[in-house]
Amino acid sequence: MRTTLDGPRSRLRAPLIADSIIAVVLTAGSLVVIGATSPRIPVRLPDAAAVRAPDALNLVLAALCTLPVALRRRWPFVMLAATAIPAWALVALGYDSGLGIAGVLILLYSVAAHRGLALSLAALVTALATSAVSASVRPGPVSWADHVVVFVVTLLCWVCGRAIRLRRAYLAELVQRAHRLERAREADTRAARAEERSRIARELHDVVAHHVSVMTVQAAAARRMLDSDPEVTRDALTAIEEMGRTAMAEMRDIVGVLRTDDPAELRPQPGMQDIPALVEQMREAGLRAQLRIGGERRGLPPGIDLAAYRLVQEALTNSLRHAGPAARAWVTVRHEPAELTVHIEDDGRGDADGALTVKGKGHGLVGIRERVALYGGILHIGPRTGGGFEVRARFPLKDRP
Repeated sequence: MRTTLDGPRSRLRAPLIADSIIAVVLTAGSLVVIGATSPRIPVRLPDAAAVRAPDALNLVLAALCTLPVALRRRWPFVMLAATAIPAWALVALGYDSGLGIAGVLILLYSVAAHRGLALSLAALVTALATSAVSASVRPGPVSWADHVVVFVVTLLCWVCGRAIRLRRAYLAELVQRAHRLERAREADTRAARAEERSRIARELHDVVAHHVSVMTVQAAAARRMLDSDPEVTRDALTAIEEMGRTAMAEMRDIVGVLRTDDPAELRPQPGMQDIPALVEQMREAGLRAQLRIGGERRGLPPGIDLAAYRLVQEALTNSLRHAGPAARAWVTVRHEPAELTVHIEDDGRGDADGALTVKGKGHGLVGIRERVALYGGILHIGPRTGGGFEVRARFPLKDRP
């Protein structure tokens, strides 16, 4: 056997038990009031309706005016309409209604607190009519002030119910809004994580591809000159060692972003001021590269500064790997007030070995496209007029003064 109630069922039964207790207490009080205040024989008071002595029918009708309170949360309007019938019967038969008006007010509050505006207005009209009729048969004269009091109390119960409903709806909206904001924050967090992973992947690819390519070329040169020219071999091995250390340092800085929240612990990222050193490094690796810088040099936004440097690095790396041993490369950087133009070209065989495509579907060229698009730039990658390959990018600087 089950000894405990399910959670939802227990939550539904708890209000029903409480409302049933209220209904029983209210009914008992109503019957006591009827027995204590009603005359034993029919009388007619001055300026008042005739009041009959209480009997079994009077008690049953009075109980029917208060017992529906037990179902006020489930069917509030139906119960309110149900109380109107015995209330009007009490008036028609000349009986005292006891505390029947209290049951009407409780049901009116329940309709206003748990149902819509149209139904609550209908309940208000029903309650006003029932309360006014019930008040008119109380012993003693009934003045206009009594009707005003009944009207004000009835309207106050309705207003309180509507206020509770509006407050409940407002709190529910706040909860829903908090849930929506939480979901939006989680979505933004996931998007930021995905963007950060993509950024780190681009950085790692650029660093590894560039330095490994240079190290591969230097190792090939050292292998060819190992027997004939040991001095050249020694220089190539020294360059490989320095290149490996540089690659490890840059990768350590990139991965360090994931391990620390203090950017001061990390070295600054490379930028356009490091382009001359990069070109010189490619010359040492065997690529005959030249650098031309035009326009007035100005400070660049950090993101564009890094993106332009990585673009030059990736393009020169591709030239070193695919252009051929006798190829030449030119790097042209032009600073203008509204944009930064970077142009890298070579006169080698391009993608004759099938390692590079004009559409740029390799990881390096995809990374270049993502970097340029991130800052609203325009990128062109393709064969160069007269042979070779070129990469041209324009970064807008509209936010600069």
